[in-house]
Amino acid sequence: MAQRTSLGAVSVLATGGLLLSGCAVVDNLERFQDDNQNKEQEEEQQQEAPEPEFPYVKQGRIFLDTGDDVEMEYGIVGLESTDEYMVLDSYENVLEPLEGEVTDLTSPPRMVDSESGLVYEQLVDEENERAYGTYFEEDSPWMPIHEGAPQMVRRYFPPVPEDVETLTFTGSGMGAMTGIPVEHVDEISEQPEPNADEYIDPDTWDSDIPEGTEVYYPYDEPPADIEARPLNLEQFVHSDVASTTRSGDEETIALNADVMFEFDEAELTDEAEDVVQQAAESMRTNLGSDVEEITIVGHSDGKGSDDYNQTLSEERAETVQELLADDLGSDYSLTTEGRGSEEPIAEEGGSDDEEARAQNRRVEFTYKVNTGGGSEESEGGLDAAERHVSAPAAYNEDDGEIHESVTKDDVQLDVYPLTRDGAYLIGTVAFNNTTDEPVEPEIGGADAEIPGGPSQYNEGTLGGFVLSESDSDVVRYVSQLKLGEDEYEGFAEEVHELQPGEDYRTIAIFPAPSQDVEKMTLHAGEFGEIAGVPIR
Repeated sequence: MAQRTSLGAVSVLATGGLLLSGCAVVDNLERFQDDNQNKEQEEEQQQEAPEPEFPYVKQGRIFLDTGDDVEMEYGIVGLESTDEYMVLDSYENVLEPLEGEVTDLTSPPRMVDSESGLVYEQLVDEENERAYGTYFEEDSPWMPIHEGAPQMVRRYFPPVPEDVETLTFTGSGMGAMTGIPVEHVDEISEQPEPNADEYIDPDTWDSDIPEGTEVYYPYDEPPADIEARPLNLEQFVHSDVASTTRSGDEETIALNADVMFEFDEAELTDEAEDVVQQAAESMRTNLGSDVEEITIVGHSDGKGSDDYNQTLSEERAETVQELLADDLGSDYSLTTEGRGSEEPIAEEGGSDDEEARAQNRRVEFTYKVNTGGGSEESEGGLDAAERHVSAPAAYNEDDGEIHESVTKDDVQLDVYPLTRDGAYLIGTVAFNNTTDEPVEPEIGGADAEIPGGPSQYNEGTLGGFVLSESDSDVVRYVSQLKLGEDEYEGFAEEVHELQPGEDYRTIAIFPAPSQDVEKMTLHAGEFGEIAGVPIR
């Protein structure tokens, strides 16, 4: 008889929850075509498009709270979207024996639009604390599963626009599965009639399932009035002259005040005019087609009085406005303000205080941008503000061959090739325990922090990981999922106790460089620098 336990905070958002030997219980929670193309061209494109080749399958090792981690196969058997919601049909197949009660600690399943940076999370029934879709008991987040038998699962997500053809799946311990085709339909396909009660006792959860039997569970749809909005990937690219932050349809270019102004003054340096001209060129390229307003904000570091910093930040914003107006002309409304030291992007007072203060001294341009696909590369613009968008990656059956392995203490880090996927690079790494005993890795210490870097990019398993090019000062930080104001989450799986001889893979997502870049240097926090990582 399967025991049931209360839902843990980690389990609520995990793909799985409670697993038991023999019969187990699992937590249930889990573009751009021209509008003027005529119908004949669209039909021709549809005829040429290859048929989806479901299922798309990958295997990975998932963390369990007891340390008895298991290999799991995850297969995507369908991905359909209407104007109400998107449906992911998949199966989870635990490939190794399960013993006792254990909790699955993997990250939740997500679908990522690699061109726009929108991230789609599963829709959740808050009252019953489970995801909408497949269930065994309507008011419970738990489901029975069986070793070696695929568990069919249906999950609901916000709908995607009709011009989105493929998405990238992340989570569930699988890393990334790129190139999953979306089928746009008028109605979601029906699943077979539920038959789980024919094989599983609803009271004891004991089961008698003949080999080869397909067991189907009931499922429910989200209500029509559910709020279904995708989240944004926030990306940060830094250079000596400027940095750019992009989240959804908002972009901010921050000019380094030490490059722009004389020390402690609002007087421009000799370099300032050229830098502002480059910023203006980048904005012409990146601005949304109907955008007319640009906000210019001055910021200071925390040294000095509040009144002094406020005045200096205002004066610097006004000085830059005059210069920018000359370059952009009268087509845009430029508003200025100063915020003194109220909004630092790097924490001051630490061992990297000098770098942090320099990062905080800045003048920002904030505006709305195009979120569509296609290349957005300007001539003469700021390198840090270039957005390089290629086609979404095709489906890859594996992560490629290991490029290089590095070791710190008892943990080996295997670095795989980078995958170019739309506007991003997906970095895949694996953690390996090199000893004969379980190891709890110490990841994200002081050595992993980026000197002067924004604090949110130092967080998480791969905090401190950045990419750079050999002939450029541009540094590309790990992109973060923006959950709310000042609330972020990475895509990397949280790393727990590593078992001997096992391979634990996880991913980081970075803003992509120009398409002619074939290799990058990965700065892997405490693991050091790995040069020449190929891009596939």
